[in-house]
Amino acid sequence: MAQRGEGSKVSRAKPKASRNGKATRGAARAVDPLPKFVPPCLATLYSDVARGDEWIHEIKFDGYRLQARIDGDDVRLLTRTGLDWTGRFASVAKALRALKLNSAILDGEVVVEDDAGASSFVALVNALKAGHSADMVYYAFDALYLEGVDVTAAPLSDRRELLETMLGRVPGRGTVRFSQHLEGDAGKIFEEACKLGLEGIISKRRDMPYRSGRRDEWRKTKCIHTDEFVIGGYVPHSAIAKAIGSLALGYFDSGKFVYAGRVGTGFNQATAGELWKMLQPLRQPAPAFATKLDALQRRGVTWVEPKLVAQIEYRAWSSDNILRHAAFKALREDKPATKVGRPKAVS
Repeated sequence: MAQRGEGSKVSRAKPKASRNGKATRGAARAVDPLPKFVPPCLATLYSDVARGDEWIHEIKFDGYRLQARIDGDDVRLLTRTGLDWTGRFASVAKALRALKLNSAILDGEVVVEDDAGASSFVALVNALKAGHSADMVYYAFDALYLEGVDVTAAPLSDRRELLETMLGRVPGRGTVRFSQHLEGDAGKIFEEACKLGLEGIISKRRDMPYRSGRRDEWRKTKCIHTDEFVIGGYVPHSAIAKAIGSLALGYFDSGKFVYAGRVGTGFNQATAGELWKMLQPLRQPAPAFATKLDALQRRGVTWVEPKLVAQIEYRAWSSDNILRHAAFKALREDKPATKVGRPKAVS
């Protein structure tokens, strides 16, 4: 459950918004102090879309999930594990500070969009490397606290109404934006998202409160399989010195490191060199995988401690549980390697 300050028990009254977008006392009693961090609500992967009028749908962003904690002039941007990444997203923090809120905790995602308006994780990582935050956009899709009021117990539809009202005075194409949702035929919405080359959709129950942890009331359905895997080794590039040619990947299952195959595409010469440098301090004589690998899986691999997490795009899993047609996208730093498990869709 979300953290709350002492004396902040939430009433079940429907929250309201004043004309300036600030939450009224109808939602809860004042919270003091504002929680340092609220563990996020996480979506469960489903193989089919959620259908029914009780669901709303949002485009699945390809960026970094960040919680915006606003306490006067003190603005913090926190990863899904609570790491403070405010310094990495200076322009976003500045734009949030300009909202002139006394206090708030918002849930959203930072992205960099291409010319067609689609978010690109690779573009975001490149912007972070270059120290360019001007092109970053923070899409807010939920409100947990607004102006000293805990609204986590209110239905999603009410929380989003409060958030949209509060952001209504913000320029439509500014750094901070309200993440619009879609209603109607979920199948058609998902089909259109896939046609546009988007990663997928997130479906949420409009009548549910905000609850931390992985929940069934938030569901994700993917057009493109993109997930995190842990690097367990690398094969040096055959033609370029001090560069990787491919990576051996895995994931954790009940504490055991499980082999998931190799990825040999998706990185250019610069990225291949950067990965080689980052992996040198992690080299070890034997593989960390729990099961014995065959000769082909072991061939040419330099083994490393399984600490770096990579974002991988892939077509499918083979019958022997190996990734098919995998491509490297970028490293991720917002999730510990030991928390990376095999993604399994609920039918």
